[in-house]
Formats: sequence, structure tokens, C-alpha cells
Amino acid sequence: MLIFLFIPLAWLRADEGMWLPSLVGELRIGDMRDKGFRLSADDIYHINKAAITDAVVSFGGFCTGELISAEGLLITNHHCGLESIQHHSSLENNYLEEGFWAMSREEELPNPELYVRFLREIQDVTYTVLEGVEDGTAEQSREQIINKNIRELQEEATDGTHWKAVIKSFYYGSEYYMFLYEEFNDVRLVGAPPGSVGNFGGDTDNWIWPRHTGDFSIFRIYADEDNHPAMYAEENVPYKPRHFLPVSAGGVEKGDFTMVCGFPGNTNQYLLSSELEMIVGKSLPAKIRIRTERMEAMKDQMDESGEIEIKYAAKYAHVTNAWKKWQGVIKGIDKVDAIHRKRDCEQRFAVWVRQDPAGRSAYEHVLDSLVYLIDKESDLILAYEYQREILGAIEILGFAGNFADMVEAYHNREIGEYYLDYTIEETREISEDFFKDYSVSIDREMLRRLLRIYTADLPEIHYPAGLKEAMRKYKGDTDRYANYLFDNTIFASREKIMGLLEDPHQAAMNRIGTDPVYRLAKACEDLSAGIRHSYRSITDRKDASYRLYVKGLREMEPGRDFYADANGSMRIAYGQVREYRPRDAVRYGFLTTLDGIIEKSHMPMDDYRIPEKLMELYEQKDFGPYSANGKLPVCFIASSHTSGGNSGSPVLNAEGHLIGINFDRNWEGTMSDYVYDVNQCRNIVVDIRYVLFIIDRYAGAGHLIDEMQIFP
Repeated sequence: MLIFLFIPLAWLRADEGMWLPSLVGELRIGDMRDKGFRLSADDIYHINKAAITDAVVSFGGFCTGELISAEGLLITNHHCGLESIQHHSSLENNYLEEGFWAMSREEELPNPELYVRFLREIQDVTYTVLEGVEDGTAEQSREQIINKNIRELQEEATDGTHWKAVIKSFYYGSEYYMFLYEEFNDVRLVGAPPGSVGNFGGDTDNWIWPRHTGDFSIFRIYADEDNHPAMYAEENVPYKPRHFLPVSAGGVEKGDFTMVCGFPGNTNQYLLSSELEMIVGKSLPAKIRIRTERMEAMKDQMDESGEIEIKYAAKYAHVTNAWKKWQGVIKGIDKVDAIHRKRDCEQRFAVWVRQDPAGRSAYEHVLDSLVYLIDKESDLILAYEYQREILGAIEILGFAGNFADMVEAYHNREIGEYYLDYTIEETREISEDFFKDYSVSIDREMLRRLLRIYTADLPEIHYPAGLKEAMRKYKGDTDRYANYLFDNTIFASREKIMGLLEDPHQAAMNRIGTDPVYRLAKACEDLSAGIRHSYRSITDRKDASYRLYVKGLREMEPGRDFYADANGSMRIAYGQVREYRPRDAVRYGFLTTLDGIIEKSHMPMDDYRIPEKLMELYEQKDFGPYSANGKLPVCFIASSHTSGGNSGSPVLNAEGHLIGINFDRNWEGTMSDYVYDVNQCRNIVVDIRYVLFIIDRYAGAGHLIDEMQIFP
């Protein structure tokens, strides 16, 4: 039994982990140096001197970006910049298809909704956040105490500054760290390759290796004359960063050290086997089915209209990205036998607890408690997911819900005319943005398709108010109900909505209140709030049990460095350039080249069409100084542990130089959000040499190359 208990967990250690920059020196620097890293922990993160983390930003809160010049030049993924590129596109200037390059600072395009955040400091605030919390404190009281302590800490940390403080929980609430950020709101589009480069391979190649995608776009951060954050203004000047990343055009070889610095979103490495079974057996298949319908509803009409294709490019990409990833997660978890691995861990934990029942009594029932709560969660999981994936996907419902504040403000005169004017103006801006990228026909088709799934899969107890009666009235015909809603609403008409907002009188407010879409939107929100409350009551208790379970795991294996799940905070991951074998008799190399793009371009698929100029450059072998052995590198893979949010992250070599931009994972390794396997998990990187080639030789934007510090 002891032999079983202490089997080395090598599969948990090799290249695995997402580490806080402030803890790298304490926990990982030795292993990093063993793999080839040549810098110090202080070169990665330091409060009082420039470090690598000073050149990395959270891009819009959903991706990562990095500074590559002393003039605020920033690079991220093409798919991270897609909304901004799409926002500036039209049929006359289709930057999504043709690309965009500002040949002067004056041509750089502002993006009012876009921001970037620099991490300035990390503080361990566990003691202060948990002050007043005892072992026996009830979970609800615990949460109230913690929230109060967090608010006070944030106020104290930012008082008299323009910084923002974010405090995040680690290990299910066992530890807390505060992150101090500096946010810049004037971020301008500088360059983007055409979609046939930046999204080469499209849905066909998404999450797939080998990959040949030039997934990058370029922005510039602007500041006021004192180099401080400022809202967009013509007089703003390029931001002078504390540090920017030198670029290495020397390329990569098998076994080279690589490091990723970015903002991964959410991972769940410590789930029990039963929860993972629920996810891959119930939750993900349901969401895949729903997104298949959403994709078909959009794609049919996008193919028929160039205008709709531009409007829905970013929306479609968002839907398809997760749709394909989830399928890879299911396959990957099965391939590495992840559920069995987790059962193994649970069995070892149970044995460890029984070996010292008195000293480890706190952990005696934690596994049983988790299994019970996971079973309860499973009963509610479809209702919870359908609120987000179905009701949340009908655009007109979300739009109509935005009018609730305005209606309430109109009828509540005590709040004053100022607030009413404010809500009317805010609703007007929301409406302008909504109709700019909205198709009534797509949304109508979406509602038809998704209501069929909703009413077929869920019991009536989970129907929003009015839906049950409507299904009886229309004898279960969801198409007729969907048509009734769209035929009798004002929210599908820009003219009607904007006219109402010009003169929001009593009759207009009554019209909104009786509108069938508005009433359904309100009912959906009420229903969703109830389901979220029920779901949250389970997950809060579950998190408390996981907190105890992970605490026990850390006691059980004191020699192991446990990394916390990703939660949107900056992390360091590292590994090596590696090949891998996805299945029997198949071996994938670590590097792709322009030759592969040309080979794919001969296939009769829209996803593989390329610009004529790229073909000309290939035929002329005009690769400039960016080729290696007569070939132009495009992408490579490494074994760093990454997740969503790492899109756009810098991939650095042993000297801290930029060698590529992280943009994806391999399909077989997408399960790394739940379990990492060094033999299967790879992060996919666009080689910086291909980026430089596109900027220089393809776009002729050599002035951007001149800004960078490039090492051969």
C-alpha cells in the first residue's frame, strides 16, 4: 500500500504549470535554468527595475499583448484584434479581407472600447483578506468578511493613484494575491495582415497542428504628454514603456527553452474524476450541439452577403473557437485516461487520510462531500448552461434587456432628470452599437433553432415566464412562436428604436413594457437569476470542499510545487520546443514553413486561399533575412502549459528575446485546462520571422521594423 501511495507523479511535473511571476524565483528558477534559461528571476519580475513583465499587457481583458518598441508598439494575435479590425471595416474598406497598414502615425486608427493593462506589482495579501475568518466560520459569513477586507485593501492600495487593484483567490480561497495595474485607454490599430494570412486555415485548421497561420496584429499605446494613461485625444503621444522585448530572428531548434508570459483565463486542474465525467459526458456535448446550430444559423447567411459576413466575422469566430476546442477536450481526456488518473489520485488521498485518522480527521469526509455536491450540480448543469448558450445567444433578448434601466428611471422621478437623461443617452449609444453589427434574419433563425433544443431538453420548471403558455398556444411549434416575437417587436427595427429614444414619452415607455421581446427578455433574466442562485449555492459549497481537498493534497505531497489554477492573473509557463505523436504511427515535427502554405493553397478550400502577392514572393524566394536554409518558417510548437487568455502572449527564448507569438494549442492537448500531459500538450506559436517577413516584404511597412530591436 505504501508503494502505491508514493508513486512519483512525473506526469504532473514535466513542463507543467502556470506560475505567478513573484514566485518564480522561489519555486521554478532552478528547473528553468536546467532547461536552458539564462536570465534571473529578477529579470522576469521586479518591482523596482524594468523586467519582462513590464513589457506584457492584458489586452482588452481577453488576450495578452507585448511591447516591441520604445514607441509603444504592441503586438498580439490577429484573432485578438479581430473586433477592432472588424469595427473599422466596411464593404469599401474591408480590412478583414485586405488587411490594414498605417504608413504614418496619423493613419493609426483609434478603438474607443479597447484598453490594455500593465501589471505593476503583486502582493500576497492572504493574511489581511482572511483576517476574522476562523476554521469554523460559516461559508456565507466567511464570504462577507473576505469581501469587506478586499474592498478595504483595494481602496487603500489605490487611494491617490490612477492604478487599479484586483484581488484574486487562489487554491479555492486558501490564498489571496493583489495585483496592481496601470490601465491605458488610447490603443490604436497600426497593422493587420489580410484574413487569408492572419486566419489562414480558418475553421479547418483551428486547434490543429501542423499550422500555417500568421496570427498577429499590431497596435500602439498612446499616453498624455507626461506618459500617463489618457482617453483618446489627438494630442496624445506614443507611450514610452519601462521595458520592451527585443526580437530574435535566430529561430528555434528542437529542445530549445521557451517561456510564455501572459494572462491565462481559467483552468481546473484539481477536479475530482466524477466532475470531469460530468463535464465531458454531459456539459460539453450539450454545448457543442447548441453551438453547431448557432454556427449554421450564421454561416448560411454570411456566405450569401458580404455585408453580413463583415458584421458577424468576430461573432462567428467566437462561437466556432470554443465549439472545436470542446471536441478536442473530450478526445484528449479520453486519450490520456485523465479520469482514471484522477481516480488514482483520489484513492491515494483516501489511503493517506486513513493512515492517520486522528491527525487527518479534517479530511475524512471531504471526498464524499464533493461527490454529493457534484451529483447535485449535475442535476442543474443543463439548465445553467442553456441560460448562457441559448437564452444568452439570442441577441435581441440581450438588447431589449438594456432598456430596463431607462424604463425604471422614467417611472421613478425621485432619482432626478439627470439620471433619466443619462440612461437615455447610454441606451442610445448601446442601440447604435447594436444595430451596426446586427442581422434580424440571423437572429430570427437563431431563435427558431435554439428554442427547439431548449424546449426539447429542459422540463417546464426551467422555462421563462410565458414560454410554457406560448408553447401550448402554438402547440409546441417553436418556429411560429419565434416568428410571432420578431413580427411584433420594435426591437428588431433601428428606425423604431432610435425614433423612440428621440422622444421617450409615457406612451413609448408603455410600448416597451408591453413588447413581447422585452417581456421575454425580463422573464429570461428573472429565470437566469434564479438558476444562477441555485447553481451558485452548490458551487460555493463545492469550492469550500475543494479548498479543503487541495489543502490536503498539498500536505500529502510536501515535496511537490503545487501551482494554482489560472484565474486571469499573469502567469509564467515554460517548456521546450518539442515534436509529438498524436496517434499510432503519426509523428509531427516542431516547425512549419511557407512551403506548407503553398501546398494547402492548391486545395479547393476557401480556408486555404492566399493573397496573390504572397504567392509571388514565394515564387521569387524573396524572403529577405527571415529564412533559414532556404525555407521561410511560419509556426512552431513547444510544451509550455497555456490556456485561453494566453492568445497573443510573447514566447521568449533563453535570453528573454521574442521568438514568437502564442496563438493556439493542439487539438489533442486542449484538455490541458483539466489535466496536462507532456506527451500530448503543445502550445502553437507563430514564428516571429514570419511576422517580420509579412510586415517587411509583404506589407512594405519597414518603418515598423525600424522601431524594433532585432537580434540575428
